[in-house]
Amino acid sequence: MKFSPQQYAIADEPMKPFIDKDEIYEILRNTKPDAGRVREVIAKSLAKNRLSLHETAVLLNAGDPALIEEIKQAARTLKENIYGERIVLFAPLYIGNKCVNNCLYCGFRVTNKEQVRSTLTTEEIIQNVEALEDNGHKRLILVFGEHPDYEPGYIADVVKTVYAVKKGPGEIRRVNINAAPMSIEGFKTVKEAGIGTYQVFQETYHPGAYKEYHQGGRKADFENRLTSLDRAQEAGLDDVGIGTLFGLYDWRYEVMAMVRHTNHLEACYNVGPHTISFPRIKDASNNLVKPEYLVSDEAFVHLIAVLRLAVPYTGMILTAREPAGVRKEVLKYGCSQIDAGTKIEIGAYSNDQSEIDLTRGQFAINDNRSLREVIDELIDTGNIPSFCTACYRLKRTGEHFMEFSVPGFIKRFCQPNALLTLAEYLEDYAPQATKQKGYTMIGTILQQFDDGVTKPELLKRLEAIKLGERDLYF
Repeated sequence: MKFSPQQYAIADEPMKPFIDKDEIYEILRNTKPDAGRVREVIAKSLAKNRLSLHETAVLLNAGDPALIEEIKQAARTLKENIYGERIVLFAPLYIGNKCVNNCLYCGFRVTNKEQVRSTLTTEEIIQNVEALEDNGHKRLILVFGEHPDYEPGYIADVVKTVYAVKKGPGEIRRVNINAAPMSIEGFKTVKEAGIGTYQVFQETYHPGAYKEYHQGGRKADFENRLTSLDRAQEAGLDDVGIGTLFGLYDWRYEVMAMVRHTNHLEACYNVGPHTISFPRIKDASNNLVKPEYLVSDEAFVHLIAVLRLAVPYTGMILTAREPAGVRKEVLKYGCSQIDAGTKIEIGAYSNDQSEIDLTRGQFAINDNRSLREVIDELIDTGNIPSFCTACYRLKRTGEHFMEFSVPGFIKRFCQPNALLTLAEYLEDYAPQATKQKGYTMIGTILQQFDDGVTKPELLKRLEAIKLGERDLYF
C-alpha cells in the first residue's frame, strides 16, 4: 500500500521545508467532530489505513470522555492486530555530553555551567557495553551531544566498537543513533557502519516556539533540522525516527506536525519514519521551560492513542522519562518499544551508578527499574519482552519494511522472533522465578499458534536455544 500525496499549502519536495503552521492551525480550528465522525475515522484506522491531517484532527479534538475512551480502545486493538503483544526492549548509552547548542530545556546546553562535560573513552565504552550485555541487552541507542568532536567518522567508529563487544553470551545486535543532523555524506558514513535507526527529533514543529527555545548553536536553524531526515533518505539511510518533546508547545499542534512529517517522507521517499517518539518535558539541570504547555497524564494517553491510529504501521517509543505507572498504562494504547534499566549519566552503567545526577545527565529518569524488573512486569501483564533485530538484519527496512508492516503481516515475524529472544534471555540471564513464568508464557502463546509451517519450526528453534544455540530468527 503506497501513500497517496495530498494537497498542502506547501508542496512536498525532497530537501525542502514542508511545515505550514497556519495550515495546521486552520485544520485544528475548523474541525468540529461529532460521535459519528469520530467512529468513521476510527473504522478507517482499524482497517490499517493511514489518517489524513483532517482525520487526525477529528480524534485530537474529541472532547467527550466516552469518545476518548473509544479512541483509546481502538488504539489498543490496532496495536494488538499489527504488532501482537510483544514489546521491544532497548537501552540508551550516552557517549558524550559536550554541546555547542543553547536549548533552554536541555541539561547539555552550552550555557549550563553546572553540567560536567565528558566523553567516554574507547575503554569506557567497552566497559559500559559489557555492563549492558551482562544484564541481557541486545539493542542500544547511542546518544551524542552536538559538538565538533562527535563528527560522523567518530560516531561510525563508536558504532563499530559497540558491535565488537562480546561478553559471555552477550552481544549487541542493533545500534541505533540519536545525534545531530548531518550532511548527506555524513549520513552515508554512519550508514556504512551498520547502524539501525537514525533519530533526529524536531523537538517542536512550531517555528516561533522553536526560535524561543533554541537560542544559539547549529540547532537554532529550524529548517536545517526539519529537512535532516530528507538528507538521510538521500544518503540511502531509510530507517529513521522522528519525535517531539511535548511541553514546548500545544500538544495537538505537535501531533498534527508529526503526521505531516510522516506524510512528507512518504510522499518524497515512499517510506515513512520507522519510529515516532514522544518524550514529555521532565526535570533537567537548570531547566528553563515555561509551564503553560506541559502535558497532563490524561492528554498524554490521548495523544499516544491518536498517534497509534494515525500511523498504524509505525513503531512508537515510550521512554523512561515517564514513571512506571504511566508507562504501564500507556503501553496498552500503541507503544511498541520501551527502554529499560536506563541510566543516562555518562559512564553510569559500568560505574553501577544508581542516584540520578542532573549535572551529568540530560534530564531526569522517572522509571529507574532494572531490565529484569521491567521484564517481570511485562510478562505479568501479558506482554512478550522482545530483543528482536531480525528485520534490520534481513534488510526489512524502508520500503521493504512497509511491504510487510502496512498490511499487518509483520506480526507473523514479530511474535515468533520475540519468543525466541525471550527464550535466550531466560536461559542466559533470568533468575529462576522469571525463567519459570517466562516459559509458562511461551507455552501459553504456542497453544494459540495454528499448526502449520511456523509452529513446528518455532518449537524446533526454541529447543535449539535450550541446547545452547543463539541468534535464531525468522
